[in-house]
Amino acid sequence: KPSLEHEWRGICMQISLLIAAVAAVAAEPPWYQKTWYPYLFDCSDSADWRDQYDSACSAHSANECDVETRSACPQTCGLCTPSSPKMVIATPPIMAAAVAFLFIAYLYVRIDAFPTGAEVGLARVDELSLKIKSGARQFLETEYAYLAVFVVGLALTLFFLFYLTEDENAYTIALSVSLSFVTGATLSASAGWWGMMVATDGNAKTTAACAGDRANGVPGSLNAGLNVAFSTGAVMGFAVVGLGLAGVSTAYVVLCSIYGDDDQALVMQCLAGFGFGASSIALFARVAGGIYTKAADVGADLVGKVEAGIDEDDPHNPAVIADNVGDNVGDVAGMGSDLFGSFGEASCAALLVGASSPMIVAAGWGALMFPLTVSGVGIVVCLITNFVATDLSPVRKEADIERVLKTQLLVSSLLMTPCVYGLAVALLPSATCGGCTGGFYIGSICSSRINAFLCVAFGLWGGCLIGFVTEYYTSFSYSPVKEVANACRTGAATNIIYGLALGYKSAIVPVFLLSLIVYGAHTLAGFYGIALAALGMLSTLATCLAIDVYGPVCDNAGGIAEMCELHPSVREKTDALDAAGNTTAAIGKGFAIGSACLVGLALFGAFVTRLNDTGAKVTVDLLDPLTFAGLLVGSMLPYWFSAMTMKSVGKAANEMVIEIKRQFDANPNLLIPNHPDRPDYDTCIKISTDASLQEMIAPGALVMLSPVLCGVCFGTRCVTGLLAGAIASSVQMAISSSNTGGAWDNAKKYISKGAMDAVIGEEEPETVDNTGKVQTKKSQIFKAAVTGDTVGDPLKDTSGPALNILMKLMAIISVVFADVFLAVNKGDGLIASWL
Repeated sequence: KPSLEHEWRGICMQISLLIAAVAAVAAEPPWYQKTWYPYLFDCSDSADWRDQYDSACSAHSANECDVETRSACPQTCGLCTPSSPKMVIATPPIMAAAVAFLFIAYLYVRIDAFPTGAEVGLARVDELSLKIKSGARQFLETEYAYLAVFVVGLALTLFFLFYLTEDENAYTIALSVSLSFVTGATLSASAGWWGMMVATDGNAKTTAACAGDRANGVPGSLNAGLNVAFSTGAVMGFAVVGLGLAGVSTAYVVLCSIYGDDDQALVMQCLAGFGFGASSIALFARVAGGIYTKAADVGADLVGKVEAGIDEDDPHNPAVIADNVGDNVGDVAGMGSDLFGSFGEASCAALLVGASSPMIVAAGWGALMFPLTVSGVGIVVCLITNFVATDLSPVRKEADIERVLKTQLLVSSLLMTPCVYGLAVALLPSATCGGCTGGFYIGSICSSRINAFLCVAFGLWGGCLIGFVTEYYTSFSYSPVKEVANACRTGAATNIIYGLALGYKSAIVPVFLLSLIVYGAHTLAGFYGIALAALGMLSTLATCLAIDVYGPVCDNAGGIAEMCELHPSVREKTDALDAAGNTTAAIGKGFAIGSACLVGLALFGAFVTRLNDTGAKVTVDLLDPLTFAGLLVGSMLPYWFSAMTMKSVGKAANEMVIEIKRQFDANPNLLIPNHPDRPDYDTCIKISTDASLQEMIAPGALVMLSPVLCGVCFGTRCVTGLLAGAIASSVQMAISSSNTGGAWDNAKKYISKGAMDAVIGEEEPETVDNTGKVQTKKSQIFKAAVTGDTVGDPLKDTSGPALNILMKLMAIISVVFADVFLAVNKGDGLIASWL
């Protein structure tokens, strides 16, 4: 009888193939007729098109685009020229999504070829993996049950709010926004679930690959372990971009079929609901997952390492299973939903702002779909790059692991650059007359194909730079973390002081880089350029996410090896893989924060664009008292949000510590090495589950209600200030929180690997045993490092990552509710109109 794991893999492969087949058919649906999309034509058809869209155009030919004609008929001057793109259909993004799903099917076959624990004589490995998987699955099922009620309730609220507007198509618009919201939320949850399921399968196979089959003389190897872990992460990466691209593209095509291509503003308003749904799920997944994993981690560290003197992955530690479950629900499922939201929102922002340009609209689907086509080509580039880690560059020693993973990022960026240039030249319009000859207008800015390419390149390479700066401040290969580790010699207090200073300092260079990207992109293409820069940073998302998920898989593999009490050489291999994952994960966090900032700003621009499209002339004036008041409140929100999430972790960790101590007191055998007694793991899992689900509500409500209440009560001017303040404050706080926690974590790892044993032996001679070996983990220096790591856990894995979503979610909510805000006293709000 096939195992549950094999059954699940078979189901996932069938689903992947089915989705790929559906996407291939949907690439050119039967209702997709040329007459429905009038600007899919050669220039010879231009007269018919002008008759349909603007009678003023019919009196002029393409060669008579003088100033007066250009004002009446800008589409003609932008499109009906010999250099404009010919007939282009919007199939590449959906076809790229189909390629992603087909590649996932291939990855499942590849992963399935690696042996399970039972197949190498380590059945206990599979048993523990199944326990971790069961705990993670139970948590997500409970969480998604809560979120299903939330999604249905909010979808109905959106329906009634838009149905009550005075628009003649109110029912259709209300239904479209609601269904877009549900679709985005469903796919976001699916991305998290998919990643969690494959990660909990991959951890056991990574352990088995590192252990080898000793009975048959097959040794374990670093290369085999890396192949399993990276392939597992790649499933998650391609699932996120595949679902995101297929979802946005299909939703866009369907909405165009409903409203027609001549009303792109309305199409984009409805499409914004997709991003809203995606980020709503991402927020709760990130907050709940972060609280879950850090409650277990902090409890395991405080009681296990500091008081009882046992490792967090020791099978006698009651929180060990909850800790490993937390890695999957927080670092995998939460991260997958988070980056799915970023991808969806960046795409929505670029489409919305691009659709505000008459010249891009007139150039046809190729130009409109340029942002999604960039993402589609990114899938192909990441697919090619994937083979660098798994086939072209085998790992032979520990130093090779980090090199191979970093090479992935660089190769994908190098391959992506010329591809973006080719797409910009092929798809974007280039007018041969008027004031923007050789380019196209975005608002009042005359942009061009080269400018659009540069905007994407700014994001692509700027993300790499931000990632490597983050690595510099969080890797123990460099001086900042070594300084933090050295500060542990004088206790936990100086360790914390140094760590906080490092986090604040680490925000300087990334903020300057983001400022340069924003200034350059906006100068070249306005808010469209900023949206393209955000997509550029996310264009290699499949590779970045594969590397991110690789880390938790290796961490779980090491925990399983420890719990199974395997040969020390197995743990050495998993620790080597995990160490490289920690370094590259820092790079991934830099990408995530940078892209969240750009996505939030792009959505801010989309909000202003949406307001202007409706006839309200909105400018952001910081001297306006309402705008400045909103700015102050927006700057405060990240602190309020972080306080709530940090306190939630503290409350849950306190319950966990009390339970772990109770179990140690009730059964002293748990403190005896190699004793067969085992603790009650399920109680600790329940504590983390209950606490995370209860505590996720208040922070989520804060983020989601703030822009709505601000817009309804104080109007759109206050909302612009609120968004600006929230983005500016969140990005600094997210960087410092993540890097402070990462530095404390790696300072602890730097000490635990023996790098400071000479200092410990000299300053704490009582830690030296009879053989002359320093017992590092019994030293006060190591305990000070553990305290710092424990304080940093909720910063780097709960508050910091969730701030990424705060930046994006508040902005996308403002875009969705723009018409509602304008309906209240013409955008002045209920209260502000009385002031």
